[in-house]
Amino acid sequence: MSSADHLKQQAAARALEFVTSGMRLGLGSGSTSEAFINLLGTRVRGGLDVVGVPTSERTAQLARSLGIALGDLNDLAPLDLDIDGADEADYQLDLIKGGGGALLREKIVAASAGRMIVMIHGDKLVKTMGAFPLPIEVIAFGHIETAKRIAAAVEALGYGKVPMTLRHKNDAIYKTDSNNVIYDVAFGPTMADTKSLATALSCVPGVVEHGLYIGIAKTLIIARDSGIEVMDRS
Repeated sequence: MSSADHLKQQAAARALEFVTSGMRLGLGSGSTSEAFINLLGTRVRGGLDVVGVPTSERTAQLARSLGIALGDLNDLAPLDLDIDGADEADYQLDLIKGGGGALLREKIVAASAGRMIVMIHGDKLVKTMGAFPLPIEVIAFGHIETAKRIAAAVEALGYGKVPMTLRHKNDAIYKTDSNNVIYDVAFGPTMADTKSLATALSCVPGVVEHGLYIGIAKTLIIARDSGIEVMDRS
Protein backbone atom coordinates (compact mmCIF):
# COMPACT_ATOMS: atom_id res chain seq x y z
CA MET A 1 0.00 0.00 0.00
CA SER A 2 1.36 3.43 -0.95
CA SER A 3 1.79 6.19 1.62
CA ALA A 4 -1.16 8.09 0.13
CA ASP A 5 -3.39 5.01 0.28
CA HIS A 6 -2.34 4.41 3.88
CA LEU A 7 -3.34 7.95 4.82
CA LYS A 8 -6.71 7.52 3.11
CA GLN A 9 -7.26 4.35 5.13
CA GLN A 10 -6.37 6.16 8.33
CA ALA A 11 -8.76 9.04 7.58
CA ALA A 12 -11.52 6.60 6.64
CA ALA A 13 -11.04 4.61 9.84
CA ARG A 14 -11.32 7.79 11.91
CA ALA A 15 -14.50 8.83 10.07
CA LEU A 16 -16.02 5.42 10.76
CA GLU A 17 -15.80 6.15 14.49
CA PHE A 18 -18.60 8.71 14.05
CA VAL A 19 -21.01 6.09 12.67
CA THR A 20 -23.45 4.27 14.95
CA SER A 21 -26.16 1.74 14.28
CA GLY A 22 -29.43 3.14 12.97
CA MET A 23 -27.83 6.06 11.10
CA ARG A 24 -28.77 7.32 7.65
CA LEU A 25 -25.55 8.13 5.82
CA GLY A 26 -24.53 10.09 2.76
CA LEU A 27 -21.84 8.06 0.97
CA GLY A 28 -19.35 10.21 -0.90
CA SER A 29 -17.43 9.56 -4.10
CA GLY A 30 -13.73 9.30 -4.83
CA SER A 31 -10.85 7.16 -3.60
CA THR A 32 -10.96 8.25 0.05
CA SER A 33 -14.71 7.74 0.18
CA GLU A 34 -14.25 4.31 -1.35
CA ALA A 35 -11.78 3.46 1.42
CA PHE A 36 -14.45 4.49 3.92
CA ILE A 37 -17.17 2.47 2.17
CA ASN A 38 -14.99 -0.63 2.17
CA LEU A 39 -14.46 -0.29 5.93
CA LEU A 40 -18.16 0.39 6.41
CA GLY A 41 -18.99 -2.77 4.49
CA THR A 42 -16.91 -4.81 6.92
CA ARG A 43 -18.80 -3.28 9.84
CA VAL A 44 -22.15 -3.92 8.14
CA ARG A 45 -21.27 -7.58 7.68
CA GLY A 46 -20.49 -7.60 11.40
CA GLY A 47 -23.99 -6.38 12.27
CA LEU A 48 -23.90 -2.58 11.96
CA ASP A 49 -27.36 -1.42 10.83
CA VAL A 50 -27.14 1.63 8.55
CA VAL A 51 -28.66 2.80 5.28
CA GLY A 52 -26.81 4.94 2.76
CA VAL A 53 -27.54 7.43 0.00
CA PRO A 54 -24.85 7.20 -2.71
CA THR A 55 -23.55 10.34 -4.40
CA SER A 56 -22.63 8.60 -7.67
CA GLU A 57 -23.43 5.48 -9.66
CA ARG A 58 -19.91 4.19 -8.93
CA THR A 59 -20.46 4.62 -5.19
CA ALA A 60 -23.83 2.87 -5.43
CA GLN A 61 -22.28 -0.09 -7.23
CA LEU A 62 -19.51 -0.43 -4.64
CA ALA A 63 -21.90 -0.14 -1.69
CA ARG A 64 -24.26 -2.76 -3.11
CA SER A 65 -21.36 -5.16 -3.70
CA LEU A 66 -20.47 -4.87 -0.01
CA GLY A 67 -23.99 -5.48 1.24
CA ILE A 68 -24.64 -1.90 2.40
CA ALA A 69 -28.34 -1.06 2.27
CA LEU A 70 -29.17 1.93 0.05
CA GLY A 71 -32.21 4.17 -0.09
CA ASP A 72 -33.63 7.20 -1.85
CA LEU A 73 -32.73 10.63 -0.51
CA ASN A 74 -36.37 11.73 -0.74
CA ASP A 75 -37.30 8.95 1.69
CA LEU A 76 -34.33 9.21 4.06
CA ALA A 77 -33.62 12.94 4.44
CA PRO A 78 -32.57 14.48 6.68
CA LEU A 79 -29.49 12.28 6.90
CA ASP A 80 -27.51 11.91 10.10
CA LEU A 81 -24.08 12.16 8.48
CA ASP A 82 -22.56 12.75 5.07
CA ILE A 83 -19.01 11.37 4.81
CA ASP A 84 -16.96 12.40 1.79
CA GLY A 85 -13.54 13.53 0.62
CA ALA A 86 -12.36 16.81 -0.92
CA ASP A 87 -9.86 18.07 -3.47
CA GLU A 88 -8.88 21.06 -1.29
CA ALA A 89 -9.88 22.40 2.10
CA ASP A 90 -8.94 25.57 3.96
CA TYR A 91 -8.72 26.33 7.66
CA GLN A 92 -12.30 27.65 7.67
CA LEU A 93 -13.41 24.15 6.52
CA ASP A 94 -14.51 25.44 3.13
CA LEU A 95 -13.83 23.06 0.25
CA ILE A 96 -13.25 22.52 -3.44
CA LYS A 97 -14.86 19.29 -4.63
CA GLY A 98 -15.76 17.74 -7.95
CA GLY A 99 -12.49 16.39 -9.30
CA GLY A 100 -14.20 13.04 -9.71
CA GLY A 101 -17.21 14.57 -11.44
CA ALA A 102 -19.88 13.93 -8.79
CA LEU A 103 -20.14 17.46 -7.39
CA LEU A 104 -23.86 17.99 -8.03
CA ARG A 105 -25.09 14.89 -6.22
CA GLU A 106 -22.39 15.27 -3.58
CA LYS A 107 -23.58 18.77 -2.71
CA ILE A 108 -27.26 17.81 -2.68
CA VAL A 109 -26.51 14.97 -0.27
CA ALA A 110 -24.24 17.14 1.90
CA ALA A 111 -26.91 19.82 2.16
CA SER A 112 -29.39 17.14 3.26
CA ALA A 113 -27.27 15.94 6.20
CA GLY A 114 -27.10 17.21 9.75
CA ARG A 115 -23.31 16.94 9.65
CA MET A 116 -20.81 16.68 6.81
CA ILE A 117 -17.55 14.96 7.72
CA VAL A 118 -14.71 15.41 5.22
CA MET A 119 -11.62 13.20 4.98
CA ILE A 120 -8.38 14.49 3.43
CA HIS A 121 -4.66 13.92 3.63
CA GLY A 122 -2.49 16.74 4.86
CA ASP A 123 -1.31 18.24 1.58
CA LYS A 124 -4.93 19.07 0.66
CA LEU A 125 -5.24 21.49 3.59
CA VAL A 126 -4.30 24.95 2.30
CA LYS A 127 -4.38 28.54 3.50
CA THR A 128 -6.02 29.75 0.28
CA MET A 129 -7.87 27.51 -2.14
CA GLY A 130 -7.54 27.57 -5.90
CA ALA A 131 -4.46 25.55 -6.81
CA PHE A 132 -6.89 22.74 -7.63
CA PRO A 133 -9.03 23.82 -10.62
CA LEU A 134 -12.61 24.59 -9.63
CA PRO A 135 -15.11 22.24 -11.33
CA ILE A 136 -18.33 23.83 -12.58
CA GLU A 137 -21.13 21.55 -13.76
CA VAL A 138 -23.05 22.97 -16.70
CA ILE A 139 -26.11 21.89 -18.70
CA ALA A 140 -24.88 20.42 -21.99
CA PHE A 141 -27.35 22.53 -24.00
CA GLY A 142 -25.57 25.74 -25.00
CA HIS A 143 -22.60 24.99 -22.74
CA ILE A 144 -20.18 27.08 -24.82
CA GLU A 145 -22.34 30.16 -24.26
CA THR A 146 -22.62 29.29 -20.58
CA ALA A 147 -18.82 29.11 -20.41
CA LYS A 148 -18.62 32.63 -21.84
CA ARG A 149 -20.99 33.86 -19.12
CA ILE A 150 -18.89 32.13 -16.46
CA ALA A 151 -15.77 33.82 -17.81
CA ALA A 152 -17.49 37.21 -17.73
CA ALA A 153 -18.73 36.69 -14.15
CA VAL A 154 -15.26 35.68 -13.01
CA GLU A 155 -13.62 38.63 -14.76
CA ALA A 156 -16.16 41.02 -13.19
CA LEU A 157 -14.97 39.86 -9.76
CA GLY A 158 -11.42 40.93 -10.62
CA TYR A 159 -9.82 37.59 -11.46
CA GLY A 160 -9.05 38.51 -15.05
CA LYS A 161 -9.12 35.91 -17.78
CA VAL A 162 -8.62 32.61 -15.97
CA PRO A 163 -7.97 29.36 -17.89
CA MET A 164 -11.16 27.35 -18.38
CA THR A 165 -11.13 23.81 -19.77
CA LEU A 166 -14.02 21.62 -20.89
CA ARG A 167 -13.40 18.26 -19.23
CA HIS A 168 -12.77 15.28 -21.49
CA LYS A 169 -12.39 11.57 -20.78
CA ASN A 170 -11.27 8.90 -23.24
CA ASP A 171 -11.14 11.46 -26.07
CA ALA A 172 -14.77 12.48 -25.56
CA ILE A 173 -16.53 15.23 -23.63
CA TYR A 174 -16.98 14.00 -20.07
CA LYS A 175 -20.61 13.59 -18.98
CA THR A 176 -21.69 13.42 -15.34
CA ASP A 177 -24.18 10.92 -13.93
CA SER A 178 -26.81 13.60 -14.57
CA ASN A 179 -25.66 13.95 -18.21
CA ASN A 180 -24.14 17.40 -17.72
CA VAL A 181 -20.67 18.64 -18.70
CA ILE A 182 -17.93 20.09 -16.50
CA TYR A 183 -15.66 23.09 -16.98
CA ASP A 184 -12.52 23.19 -14.82
CA VAL A 185 -11.46 26.75 -13.97
CA ALA A 186 -7.84 27.29 -12.93
CA PHE A 187 -7.86 30.24 -10.54
CA GLY A 188 -4.47 29.45 -9.05
CA PRO A 189 -3.71 29.56 -5.30
CA THR A 190 -5.00 33.12 -4.83
CA MET A 191 -8.75 32.54 -4.83
CA ALA A 192 -10.21 35.39 -2.80
CA ASP A 193 -13.68 35.92 -1.29
CA THR A 194 -14.93 32.46 -2.12
CA LYS A 195 -18.39 33.29 -0.80
CA SER A 196 -18.90 36.04 -3.39
CA LEU A 197 -17.45 33.82 -6.09
CA ALA A 198 -19.83 30.99 -5.18
CA THR A 199 -22.80 33.35 -5.30
CA ALA A 200 -21.79 34.80 -8.66
CA LEU A 201 -21.31 31.38 -10.25
CA SER A 202 -24.67 30.15 -8.96
CA CYS A 203 -26.36 33.07 -10.70
CA VAL A 204 -25.03 32.20 -14.18
CA PRO A 205 -27.78 30.72 -16.39
CA GLY A 206 -26.78 27.21 -17.44
CA VAL A 207 -24.65 26.51 -14.35
CA VAL A 208 -26.07 23.53 -12.50
CA GLU A 209 -23.61 23.56 -9.60
CA HIS A 210 -20.03 24.46 -8.74
CA GLY A 211 -17.44 22.77 -6.57
CA LEU A 212 -17.18 25.46 -3.88
CA TYR A 213 -18.57 24.21 -0.56
CA ILE A 214 -18.90 27.27 1.64
CA GLY A 215 -20.04 26.73 5.24
CA ILE A 216 -21.22 23.18 4.57
CA ALA A 217 -18.59 20.92 6.13
CA LYS A 218 -18.80 20.60 9.92
CA THR A 219 -15.82 18.31 10.60
CA LEU A 220 -12.50 17.87 8.80
CA ILE A 221 -10.35 14.78 9.32
CA ILE A 222 -6.75 15.37 8.23
CA ALA A 223 -4.45 12.36 7.89
CA ARG A 224 -0.71 12.99 8.03
CA ASP A 225 2.29 10.75 8.54
CA SER A 226 2.49 12.21 12.04
CA GLY A 227 -1.10 11.23 12.89
CA ILE A 228 -4.74 12.22 12.58
CA GLU A 229 -6.08 15.71 13.30
CA VAL A 230 -9.78 16.48 13.62
CA MET A 231 -11.00 20.06 13.05
CA ASP A 232 -14.57 21.17 13.79
CA ARG A 233 -16.27 24.28 12.49
CA SER A 234 -16.50 26.82 15.27
